[in-house]
Amino acid sequence: MGEMGKRKLDTGWFAARSTEVKLTGVELTTTHPPSSPDQPWMEAVVPGTVLATLVKNNLVPDPFYGLENESIIDIADSGREYYTFWFFTTFHCKLSGNQHVDLNFRAINYSAEVYLNGHKEVLPKGMFRRHSLDVTDIVHPDGENLLAVLVYPPDHPGRIPPEGGQGGDHEYPIKHCHRDRNTGIWDEVSISVTGFVRNLLFLISMHYSSVQPMKIVDPHLVSSFFDNYKRVYLHATTGLVNKSARVAECSLNVQVTTEVKGGFCLVEHLRTEHVSVPPGASVQYTLPELFFYKPHLWWPNGMGKQSLYNVEIGVEVKGFGESDMWNHHFGFRKIESEIDSVTGGRLFKVNGQPVFIRGGNWILSDGLLRLSKKRYQTDIKFHSDMNFNMIRCWGGGLAERPEFYHYCDIYGLLVWQEFWITGDCDGRGIPISNPDGPLDHELFLLCARDTVKLLRNHPSLALWVGGNEQVPPEDINTALKDELKLHPYFQISTQSGNSQEDIFPLLDDPSQYLDGTRIYIQGSMWDGFADGKGDFSDGPYEIQYPESFFKDDFYKYGFNPEVGSVGMPVAATIRATMPPEGLQIPLFKKLSNGYVEEVPNPMWEYHKYIAYSKPGLVHDQILLYGTPTDLDDFCLKAQLVNYVQYRALLEGWTSRMWSKYTGVLIWKNQNPWTGLRGQFYDHLHDQTAGFYGCRSAAEPIHVQLNLATYFVEVVNTTSDELSNVAIEVSVWDLEGKCPYYKVFENLSVPSKRTVPIFEMDYPKSKNQTPVYFLLLKLYNISDYGILSRNFYWFYLPGGDYKLLEPYRKKKVPLKITSQVFIRGSAYEIRMHVRNTSKKPDSENLLYKNRFIERDSDGDFDVASLEAVNSRIEEKKEGGLIRRIFSRFQHEANALRVAEVNGTEVGVAFFLHFSVHASKPDHKEGEDTRILPVHYSDNYFSLAPGEEMPINLSFEVPPGVTPRVTLHGWNYHTGHTIL
Repeated sequence: MGEMGKRKLDTGWFAARSTEVKLTGVELTTTHPPSSPDQPWMEAVVPGTVLATLVKNNLVPDPFYGLENESIIDIADSGREYYTFWFFTTFHCKLSGNQHVDLNFRAINYSAEVYLNGHKEVLPKGMFRRHSLDVTDIVHPDGENLLAVLVYPPDHPGRIPPEGGQGGDHEYPIKHCHRDRNTGIWDEVSISVTGFVRNLLFLISMHYSSVQPMKIVDPHLVSSFFDNYKRVYLHATTGLVNKSARVAECSLNVQVTTEVKGGFCLVEHLRTEHVSVPPGASVQYTLPELFFYKPHLWWPNGMGKQSLYNVEIGVEVKGFGESDMWNHHFGFRKIESEIDSVTGGRLFKVNGQPVFIRGGNWILSDGLLRLSKKRYQTDIKFHSDMNFNMIRCWGGGLAERPEFYHYCDIYGLLVWQEFWITGDCDGRGIPISNPDGPLDHELFLLCARDTVKLLRNHPSLALWVGGNEQVPPEDINTALKDELKLHPYFQISTQSGNSQEDIFPLLDDPSQYLDGTRIYIQGSMWDGFADGKGDFSDGPYEIQYPESFFKDDFYKYGFNPEVGSVGMPVAATIRATMPPEGLQIPLFKKLSNGYVEEVPNPMWEYHKYIAYSKPGLVHDQILLYGTPTDLDDFCLKAQLVNYVQYRALLEGWTSRMWSKYTGVLIWKNQNPWTGLRGQFYDHLHDQTAGFYGCRSAAEPIHVQLNLATYFVEVVNTTSDELSNVAIEVSVWDLEGKCPYYKVFENLSVPSKRTVPIFEMDYPKSKNQTPVYFLLLKLYNISDYGILSRNFYWFYLPGGDYKLLEPYRKKKVPLKITSQVFIRGSAYEIRMHVRNTSKKPDSENLLYKNRFIERDSDGDFDVASLEAVNSRIEEKKEGGLIRRIFSRFQHEANALRVAEVNGTEVGVAFFLHFSVHASKPDHKEGEDTRILPVHYSDNYFSLAPGEEMPINLSFEVPPGVTPRVTLHGWNYHTGHTIL
């Protein structure tokens, strides 16, 4: 008997170019199936593109490496047949009694013929649509099944113009990566079995061969709130499909559970409804609302917990038993959005609380669409680690997958989901191939509706947007506005007095709408974004002076959907992704106007390197630290600039929270390939220092220096007032002395405000040093617990950082105490790093401060636990797994102590850890990094006598022993810590 439920078909696939296969689909799935990856067959990547499969089998070079992509033929030159491929696999599925099986494709680009055991089905066209085939009568009685899929590229792949259509760095997804136009089975393939035999005598009496099980299709969950979020109703409408020739008498069961202490689940609701479904009918059934009193709410990152309930809907057919089951993690939350009257920017509220948006733009997880749950989880946790609260899924990428949204739900990232309208993606780029946008408007709308149904139950989904820097064609835009219009309940503010009984008898149930709970905006620069009118008023996209972000004239609109800058990765990534000729650093060309132009080598230019200078406007920010001598020196100095640049960007925006701005999204968070600009972590998952600059600046509670006014400010984005707090200010010179120290006590900061506290007057004092360090700490007076810590480095006006060059020789001693916790392949390392150089004699409070442990719920890598308890992970992913880990009994190593010797007093500057595989047969130049690694902090500095906790978590490959290495500005040779 087959097991009811869904099973992915993600292993054991072969592929072959269609022109090299001389057999028909019927023959492949009956008499002549391929049994091994022998010519012309090869191991296939599913999910993935045809190009991903060719790369895996070394039939084309890695397009992400150097200039290798140039040698891969483009479909415009090869013709569509070159990238038309067969995909083949086998699977086991043996049915019993009245069981029923569907073969599901969650997305194929662009069309396909499906052959199963000699039977043919033709899938309709469309990259963003799901397909479900009833194969109950096709699967073999013995359970062994042969599946072949012939995948065709888009009908009109087009020719990419030399300029790439989309300018700047985002021409890559169009021009460089997608030589096959993303042809392939690029998303999940699965089989789903419904129906279960319970009453055999009843089946015999009813001639069970004529009875088909019921199927649940696309349930829609909506929550409504009353009495200041104390009373909540859960609305649900679901599709029910009865393909039999008889009326199906069904019991529709709804169960809502939540977690309680100890990892157990509490049943909040259990209800059964009796439904009759006519023969051959597909019906939409709306269940009576379920009432909750004071449920745990879902909040964005930094505003509260991401509470999730498990909603399970099951259907039983009278006399037959359980037929189908569906479940989903659902978060009770209400998202409201309006144009702010003060700033003109779009304002978002979650559960009635305004959210100051700090986030960035997302392109793709991987340019070859090798989509994986594990990679998604790392990507989204990185965004949470940066304290971001929104991701914009840019319109030139994908309608993101449910797994992406699942982790956004877990980590609290609101999502701006854009439809695929932008430049050459819809034919309106350069040259124009179709002024009316997509060739098939009805197909576009069909795919859009299906995407909405796929994603609408995720609490992280905040809004729909029609297109990037343009709007859809008029008919599409009108249809989207109509079909995604808000339900009347969501057009009004949360009711404080009206009851559910007063409102909903007058309205359709909100779960009956296609969505109805979140806004639709026609384009990324309309209606509260950029200038709100569609003019090109996003950006800029280049290096800036750090103080510029704080000035009145930097950006004049309330919400910037794209502002970009640099993003050079570390030297190890350049070596891993470039041949020797690509390791040359840029030439610094002095211009007649006194500015410097950076001239990168051809490979860096191809990979969209963006300079750290803007001749005529911004002097080179790397040269402030001295002329780089080699790749390592260049990349290290680039990390210094990355940190300063992105911290200043977010601090500048946050400084004007609600008075000038409602939010900002950085262009961009990450790269789908080995790009060299606009990223906080590279394609190999190693973070840049900009990652930690953002992490600092976007803290929910944060102390910062306004670089334009030189006032120290406290930012409080939480819903609670800060009281009885103090700010400690200390300045450190290059000799390790503290010439300036002040404490400001008994401070209070209102909720959701940025408040200037006092002017930092050290630069105006006598005998100030040309280069100095500034340490700001915000702490609770009651227990000296640090709420925020912020470390700056400065030069005096007209100067530079070149005095830091000899400072690299200063040997400042460190002591690192660590303990390692191991569970299978998962490692967690807890360290305390202390600068052991002599403390100043003054009675500074600095050494009374202690770091408050951040809420660690979810800080460890959830994916590392999947092997520990995969069944629980499937049933109740996310919060339960994280709480299980908090009670997990680790295998712990003894406490270890490592010391870095030194006799000089000073700041231990720009410390950063990395994790490597210990390999006795290590080859010179080999990349030994273990990635990804989640750090509680990195690229940090310590004043004399200061101590910081640093936690690391990562997974290691089988048989590998990890090694942790410390580097820093004055620790450039590297020190093995453990």
